Amino acid sequence: MSESTQERPTVLVVDDEDDLRDIMRRMLERRGFSALIAGNADQALTVCRDHPGDIDVLVTDLTLPDVSGGQVARDCTQMRPAMGVVFISGLPKDMAVAKGLIDEDAVLVKKPFTADLLLTALRSMLAEKAPTT
Repeated sequence: MSESTQERPTVLVVDDEDDLRDIMRRMLERRGFSALIAGNADQALTVCRDHPGDIDVLVTDLTLPDVSGGQVARDCTQMRPAMGVVFISGLPKDMAVAKGLIDEDAVLVKKPFTADLLLTALRSMLAEKAPTT
C-alpha cells in the first residue's frame, strides 16, 4: 500500500542561511516530508497563518537576526498548538538552556548535523505527537 499525500508530514524550516534552508528542504523532500521554508520570524508567522494544511513540526534555528528561535517557536505554536518544535543551533543544548533560550525538555539538534540526526529528531517528535490508537 502506498502512502497518500496526507501522510507526508509537513515541516516548516526557519533559518536565515539560504543555503542551509535549501539543503534542509531538499533533504526533507527526498525523505518523504513536505517542506515549507522561511528566512525569518515574519515569514515563519506568515506561513503559519496562511498555510491551508497542517504543519506538523517547526524546525527553527535558535539564532535568527531579528528574534530568537525560541520566540519564533512560541509565536508559531500559539497559532498552531499541535505543532512540534525542533531547534537547531551551534550552541550545545546545556548552554542554550543555561542562557534561557530553550527549555530543558526542548529538542535541539546541534550544528553541524547529519540528515540522519535531523530525521531522528523529527521522527521522534512526530511519534510523540501521534494519537495513540
